[in-house]
Amino acid sequence: MISANERNMDISTSLLILKQYPLFEKLSQVEYKELSVSDNFKEAKPGEFIYFEAFHHNQIYFLKTGNIRLGYLDDAGERITKDILGPGDFFGQITLERTNLNGEFAQAFKGPVSLCSFTIDHFNRLLDNRPDIAIKYSKLIGLRMKRFENRLINILHKDVKSRLIAFLHQLLQDAIKPRIINEFQVYIPNYLTHEEIAHLIGTSRQTVTTLFNELEEAGICIYSRKEIKFNDLKKFGER
Repeated sequence: MISANERNMDISTSLLILKQYPLFEKLSQVEYKELSVSDNFKEAKPGEFIYFEAFHHNQIYFLKTGNIRLGYLDDAGERITKDILGPGDFFGQITLERTNLNGEFAQAFKGPVSLCSFTIDHFNRLLDNRPDIAIKYSKLIGLRMKRFENRLINILHKDVKSRLIAFLHQLLQDAIKPRIINEFQVYIPNYLTHEEIAHLIGTSRQTVTTLFNELEEAGICIYSRKEIKFNDLKKFGER
């Protein structure tokens, strides 16, 4: 049986981890306990579903490590990727409503993940008492919605090559641990297949493969299963 001292130590350690992220940097231990976060830590293996075809769901999830694939099933039963999330991202009922997921699934992607969760009710109480956290949260959600909006605008108004370039720019901007070779060369970790990129930019796998071949022949960008290598950022920036 876990003693009170051991439990308090676990809470302190978990809180310190959570406070590394800007949204929770000023969260107190009392507020942490009121969120009941310590009861909702989860480790998931690669490919494990956090939830599948969710409709009525009252949890918000905060991703500490690893990547999460968000998607849905199309009419043919195929899993379609709609976003890939990384450490610090939120998912679940991010709009604080219980019925907005519309059959969404969330899956540990390419590796194990570590996350925590809290209910909408607990989180709403925190936001009511902490307007500073509420403002930060609104900004984060706004940025998420803006990313979706930009992707939709790109699909509607840009050709496929421009959409791929814009997507690669976003990957480069979001990369947590890029490998900087020099001022022109940067390599970033890759966790996406051609098919998954195709889903995210609204085209076919074959088209993505063709476009990557063109970028490689031009000496601009090389795709591999482990890395995406930007060999000439000057030329890439002109695209």
